[in-house]
Amino acid sequence: MVLILTAAVFAAIGLLLGGRGGYLFSLGGSPFFMVAGIVFLLTALLLLMRKASALSLYGLFILGCLGWAIWEVGFDWWQLASRGGLVIVLGFVLLLPAIRRKLGPAHRRDNGIAASIWPVALPVLVALGVAGYAISHDPYGLSGTLPMNVADATPAYGGNVPDEDWHQYGRTPFGQRYSPLTQITPDNVKTLKMAWTYQTGDVKLPGDVGETTYQVTPLKVGDTLYLCTPHNWAIAIDAATGKQKWKYDPNVGLNPDRQHQTCRGVTYYADPQAAAGAPCAMRVYLPTSDARLIALDAANGKVCESFADKGTLRLELGMKYNPAGYYYSTSPPVIAAGKIIIGGAVNDNYSTHEQSGVIRAFDVHTGALIWNWDSGNPTETTPLPAGQTYTVNSPNSWSVFSVDEQLGLVYLPMGNQVPDQLGMNRSANVEKYSSSVVALDINTGQDRWVQQFVHHDLWDMDVPAQPVLLDLKRNGTIIPALVAPTKQGDIYVLDRRTGEPIVPIKDQPAPGGTIPEDHASPTQPISGLNFRPAKLQESNMWGVTLLDQLECRIKMHELRYDGQYTPPSLQGSIIYPGNFGTFNWGSVAVDPERGLMFGMPTYLAFTSQLIPRDQVPAKKQDDKGSEQGLNRNDGAPYAVKMGPFLSPIGIPCQAPPWGTVAGVDLNNGKIAYQHRNGTVHDMTPLPLPFKVGVPGIGGPMITKSGIVFMAAAVDNDVRAYDLATGKVLWSGSLPAGGQATPMTYELGGKQYVVQVAGGHGSIGTKPGDYVIAYTLP
Repeated sequence: MVLILTAAVFAAIGLLLGGRGGYLFSLGGSPFFMVAGIVFLLTALLLLMRKASALSLYGLFILGCLGWAIWEVGFDWWQLASRGGLVIVLGFVLLLPAIRRKLGPAHRRDNGIAASIWPVALPVLVALGVAGYAISHDPYGLSGTLPMNVADATPAYGGNVPDEDWHQYGRTPFGQRYSPLTQITPDNVKTLKMAWTYQTGDVKLPGDVGETTYQVTPLKVGDTLYLCTPHNWAIAIDAATGKQKWKYDPNVGLNPDRQHQTCRGVTYYADPQAAAGAPCAMRVYLPTSDARLIALDAANGKVCESFADKGTLRLELGMKYNPAGYYYSTSPPVIAAGKIIIGGAVNDNYSTHEQSGVIRAFDVHTGALIWNWDSGNPTETTPLPAGQTYTVNSPNSWSVFSVDEQLGLVYLPMGNQVPDQLGMNRSANVEKYSSSVVALDINTGQDRWVQQFVHHDLWDMDVPAQPVLLDLKRNGTIIPALVAPTKQGDIYVLDRRTGEPIVPIKDQPAPGGTIPEDHASPTQPISGLNFRPAKLQESNMWGVTLLDQLECRIKMHELRYDGQYTPPSLQGSIIYPGNFGTFNWGSVAVDPERGLMFGMPTYLAFTSQLIPRDQVPAKKQDDKGSEQGLNRNDGAPYAVKMGPFLSPIGIPCQAPPWGTVAGVDLNNGKIAYQHRNGTVHDMTPLPLPFKVGVPGIGGPMITKSGIVFMAAAVDNDVRAYDLATGKVLWSGSLPAGGQATPMTYELGGKQYVVQVAGGHGSIGTKPGDYVIAYTLP
């Protein structure tokens, strides 16, 4: 019976590999799987015939499979394991005495003499030896060391923030995510312990949309931390103890049409003209997911009724169309020169009748509109007259802005016009400002320069991250620089006065072939500093076993793929990197003293398929907003179906690593190192500590002592890295997903590091409501 069952397993696998492998071969793919199917079927037949030659045949196949795998992927253990794991396991099955005693001549079987072990055992031992070498020899990545000498002992941080504080999302208006604190060092960080934990009480609800996420970076002013929660509660807590001081709930309710339910931060403001202790002398501005901006007294959380309409500014004013849940601000606004400047997130691919992406500056005290910059009508920046409306669906800016008050400029990372994957009927203004960084005059709102990173964007490659400002030395001259990470993997380094490149930018050919109504740009820009991945090949397809890897190979051939910038199509296209981005809103961190950068390049392929309008199913009553799955594009001739490129068992089709960390010397524009980041211990039923390199979303923070702190990865750990080498110095396990950028501060002679852990709906990490502080014992 054991022999028959084993033969049946071999036959079933052979039929799958042979049938589907033959189909792959007909698509122009590898013949290996078809051949493997034949070998499995022959092995099954020989087992049923009780032939010992079944062992010899399978042993030769193990060696052949090993040779093929090394030829395809070298000694990458993760890729070898997916090709050989099932093969070796079945080899061990054939080595069982209960199997071998059933094989060979009848007289040997009758005497209980088992067939020889060596035809299979030797190939298995060879394969295990190769696996042992591969697991200890990772061919991926770049090892190097960043120079830690100080190039600028008095760098510009971009704001008068005390060293011990963290006043803005990136600590200062420059968005560097850099702290001058030095108490925690590479030598003592391994002793870091939890100081306190605070739970907000704002948890994911049954009626919430899928992407309910906790992405906040708290602010620290004096002895208080200020933060917001996914449902837009504003909270102040004691920075020494984690005890709540006050909480304000704006009651945003639930709306299934919101694509995101999140808050990345609040904005702090101290009125220089107000008397100390006066009501609202210090304010916290809270953006909400029902399109409000609310001013609160930082001392007690009470609404500052002198701002706007009794403390509340309605951001939907001036919108021609205002469907509830389609527009809101997920990121904290910036304050400069007495103005609070804010953009908004416009739902991707819901409708052609959505709100404008207008950027507006309001008087920080009164809420009066001072200027508005609408990328669909960019020259008219005087406040919109009553009765008029902003341009429908104009490119928006949903991430965090940066400010250089000395230059009088605010820097916007720009999105694109929805529908994202359809470029028909875009105006010249839309084509100019989409997927770019734009510098606006703080006082007038007029644009001073624009640098575009994707031409005629059909892939939702909006600029997702806060531009980072620092000064760089080139040829003995200090250049005010701007660093812009992008979804496609480029790091653009520009002169922030003019937008001109410091690191060269060139145009390179891009694939064409869109639907008849549209067109693709023949070229796309690429920065001389980039983390773009190589073009996918069939050999890059991955799986837990040969079977699901085969399905990924078939799927790759069935989809359209001509490399990066393959246009969306009716058959479905592979978009790599996908719109999740090589970099996303977590941005990068820079050390302005040394001119160094640390980031987290992520690599996930997505698919994008256009669906003709007459094939779009009716909307269901319980449908909830999402950027994945079917995006309806109401009013457009096509909907779009999007999502990660996954195997039948739900893991990425392309081989790991999917997540890395990297260090760059911005003084010369060179990448010093890039390593796999993160393990699968929170992604599998067993907590396996395998360092695969997992995806993540969030950002890093650097301290002057040369440490980088970051969580972000899907394994629910917060880590400290050596800035010089990128190696992990310490890690702590979080009670939920850490998809928020950490911050640090000092109070009472102690340096603290704070990480929010609340999970991320899109990547499936554990939800929670934790704010956790660490310090030295």
